[in-house]
Amino acid sequence: MWSIPHQVRIFLAREPVDMRKSFHGLIALAESVLEQDPLSGHLFVFINRRRDRLKVLYWGGVGYCIWYQQLEEGSYQLPDAQAADDEAGLEITAGQLSLILEGIDLSSVRHRKRFQVSDRHRDATSSSRRS
Repeated sequence: MWSIPHQVRIFLAREPVDMRKSFHGLIALAESVLEQDPLSGHLFVFINRRRDRLKVLYWGGVGYCIWYQQLEEGSYQLPDAQAADDEAGLEITAGQLSLILEGIDLSSVRHRKRFQVSDRHRDATSSSRRS
């Protein structure tokens, strides 16, 4: 699908979204529900109630973009909720997004141990680059 740079974060809305929403509606959800800045360059993923339609909202540098996919058959499987019950969004990896789009059963995927930079370290290095 895409080549997503490692610094781009991906936020998945846990609640179903009305797919009639377009730019302004999805921007509002990214701000109010996911509590993120839609101008950040990150990806915001929204799925409908039947889980057969998916929209990805992102800032393309000169304007907002929406990527939209409708399945002809089947449905998307979402990752098990790793967020707290009161959180409306879940951060996923580019690999998880690819698996969702390809229709792979996420519960059957086994992850081998890999080194990961902690969120605290990532946030500290990104803020030092902005200074």
